[in-house]
Amino acid sequence: MPIVPVAPRPLNPAERVVLEYILVRDVTGSSELRSQIGQAEVVGTWAPGSVSIDLRVLEPVQRTSLATGLVPVDAQVLDEQGQYIGELLVWVEDGALVGLEYAWITDEMPTALPPVERIRLTPRP
Repeated sequence: MPIVPVAPRPLNPAERVVLEYILVRDVTGSSELRSQIGQAEVVGTWAPGSVSIDLRVLEPVQRTSLATGLVPVDAQVLDEQGQYIGELLVWVEDGALVGLEYAWITDEMPTALPPVERIRLTPRP
């Protein structure tokens, strides 16, 4: 899917809370990535109406040793009954945050990020 550019803006409260929640896990690079949240801005969405976003971290940035790829945390999204309905993925490039993806398995694209009470975190193997 092509990225939909947006005028750079700060993270909204839901985006900030979800990133902080996922990055609270003590995994490779999490402390450096947490320090980047305050300098991160949204520069695109993954589709019209999508809650998946592209990020840019403003310099100066404390880069993580996790150079490029996914943050090693499984962030499963559960519905009200505790059933798996998707996952949240945090992307890193060159040691900096570059994306928050909401991958879903439901029929309809999510219109909002889930509350943290519906996110189950486990370290990736």
